[in-house]
Parts: sequence; structure tokens; C-alpha cells
Amino acid sequence: MSEPSHEQIVSGLRDRPPIALAPGPRLDAEKPVSLPLPPSTVWDLPGGTAWVYYGEGNTGLVRPVIFADGFNTGPSELEFSWQIMEFGDYALISELRRRGHDVILLGFHERSASILDNSRTAQAAIMHAIAERQSDTPLAVGGFSMGGLVTRHALAKLEMQRIDHRTALYFSYDSPHRGAWIPVALQAFAHYIKDLDSRFSDQINSPAAQQLLWRHIEKWDDTPDQSELRAQFLAEMTAVGEWPRRPRLIGVANGVADGTGSDARAGELALEGKGQSVLGTKLYTQVPGRDELAAKLRVVTLKTNEVRTNGLPSIDGAPGGSLEGFGILADAFNALNPILGFKADVRIRSHCFVPAVSAVDVGDLDTDAELYKNISVLPEDASGLDEFRLASRNEGHTLVTEELCTWLLDRLP
Repeated sequence: MSEPSHEQIVSGLRDRPPIALAPGPRLDAEKPVSLPLPPSTVWDLPGGTAWVYYGEGNTGLVRPVIFADGFNTGPSELEFSWQIMEFGDYALISELRRRGHDVILLGFHERSASILDNSRTAQAAIMHAIAERQSDTPLAVGGFSMGGLVTRHALAKLEMQRIDHRTALYFSYDSPHRGAWIPVALQAFAHYIKDLDSRFSDQINSPAAQQLLWRHIEKWDDTPDQSELRAQFLAEMTAVGEWPRRPRLIGVANGVADGTGSDARAGELALEGKGQSVLGTKLYTQVPGRDELAAKLRVVTLKTNEVRTNGLPSIDGAPGGSLEGFGILADAFNALNPILGFKADVRIRSHCFVPAVSAVDVGDLDTDAELYKNISVLPEDASGLDEFRLASRNEGHTLVTEELCTWLLDRLP
């Protein structure tokens, strides 16, 4: 078999959907038989869209609950929100409406834009909901993953501006309050193939990704560190008081409380290139220590480069909401035309994406001691949240479950 040309590889990669490290249904997942219900009304907002579903028996907004979308690439999609919230393990939209709540699905024109830009969209949605409300019931405002940070900032910003947001409850669903994690091996690979297809690298380097990620690299051979955009975002959160003060603050996490990690052990081979274009590529789970091998990278050219790290914890296997990052990459490559030579074997599909200590704001991500600590024995004031709930098992990031959702539903105004 002749080797593919550079032009064939570039065309083959760019003709496929972009590799996107984000939660949600996989590209090969079966589409739900049911379609999203048409919304009761749609709000066009600066920088986004809100799809509004009135609660059962309501003819307007009576008990509004705003759910902000999370991180991904491109505009928010109504079908995607329904797949996550309604057609998964638990029919959250239906249960909200059955209980008389009006569901406001807040989407953004660009989910990878700055959290601060999308915060302005959230602020507009909050004010629109107040103007449309037909009762005195206060708002509940929050979101999934990044959406929890967007709305956290939005509410705090409104308070700083002395604007009454009429919100009694803020909630976050597996939001990375102390940061999220994409393995250095995956970030490096994204940048390594930038000349062939820049979209994977562009996602890792997007404003929202840099603000969310605890450690980031802009180029494949960079030293992992806090992005300047993240530093600016954290400074902005400090400037607005870190948290809104008026609402009650609650959150849920897709990780466990007792410090039990996943099966992704440190230093394991997670993904290996098998096709001729990527033969020699090996991506490993993160190992603590000095000068530790994170990846061997070879794409098309003969040379193989190594990526090494220093002083990072065993974060890939930490308790928390997981992402199929290695699996997403392998699936994308194995869906390509075999002639391109990108076949890959994946041995560890998932890694921790939002550590449990981050989702409930009780610890930083710097050490194994912090990442794997027993949250259930911490004092009540250890978190910025007033109350939180963790899952009984480590599960997929933002997985909508009856266990977490009923706890959340019982606390809505």
C-alpha cells in the first residue's frame, strides 16, 4: 500500500467533524427516537439564545429555572441540550415541567468564547426572565459545567452593579470551580497535528478552555502552567466577590466523596498509534514526579518527539466527573479512511475532567493529597457552596442522574 500524500491527509482530516473534547453523546451514538418539543417561546439575546418551556399548566413564566450550557465548540444546539437533559438516564426537563417549573435553556453563539463574554448573555437572560415573570416566585439560576461558572459570574457581577437579579437559588452541575483537566498528552497531540488540522488545537487554545483548565499548554512542547487567560479570569472572579451573596448556593458533582479514584492508574499507556501515519505515537496517563514521560508523538514524519512533565499529580484517575478524552481521539482516528494511516488502539478511554474537589469547591488540584481527600469528613464551611451533593460513583461529567437531579429539584424555589 502506498503512503498517503500530505494533501490526502489534510483533506481527510478536515472533511470529518472536528475532534472536540467535550461531554455529550458520541458521534456514533444512536439518535433519540423522540425529537425536542418545540419551545413555548424563544429569546434572542446578545451573544446567545434561550429556549423557554413553560411548566405544565403555565401560560407564561411562573417558576423560572435557567440552565446555562457548558463548554464545547460552536453554537449551543437545542437538540444537544435535550439529549443530555431528557433522553439520557433521567428525564430532567419533563420532571421540572411536571413540578410546575419553567425551563429556560440558555445557549451561546460560541461555547468556546470567553466565560466573561457569555456571562453578559446570562445577565441578559436573567433580566429578560424577570421582565417576563408573571409571579413573585424568585429565579433559580445555574448551569452545567462551564455554565455554572458563567452564571456564578453573572449573578455576582449584577450584585456588584447593584442590579436586583431576583434570584433565590444558584446551582452548579459538576462545574469546575477550582479548574478542569485535560491530560498534557492530549493537549500536546492536539497542537502536534495543528499543521494538518488546526481545529483540535484551536479548541484547546480557545478562551473558555484556557479559563477552565487548571494547567494548559499552547504548543506541544510548552511547559504546563496556568494560562494567562485563566489568571485574568480568576482575578475577575475576585473582583466581583468570588460568589453571589444573595442566593443560596448549591452544587452537585459526578464524583464520589470518599476519595476513591477511578481505574485510570498513573503512568499507564492510554492510546497507541497503529496506522503508518501515527506509528510510534503513545499517550500516557499523568505520572507525578520529575521528568516523567507523558507522550511520544509521531505523525507522518519519521521523527518521534517526547513530552515530559514535572511536578503534576496523578490527576487522570482522581475522583470526579470523567471525560472520554482518549476514547474521543481514538474514535475520530478510527473513523477516518484507513488509507490515511491513523488507526489507533485505546486502552484507557476516560480520564478525570472535573475533580470532585473542584466541583464542590473544597480543594485545589496541586497534589494527590488534595485530589483524593475524603470530602465527607470536611467541616461545613470548607466550600464556597452552602450545600452540595456528590454521586455514589465516579461517572461521566455532567451525566444527568436521578440521584443528583432529585436532590437538586427538591431545593428549587
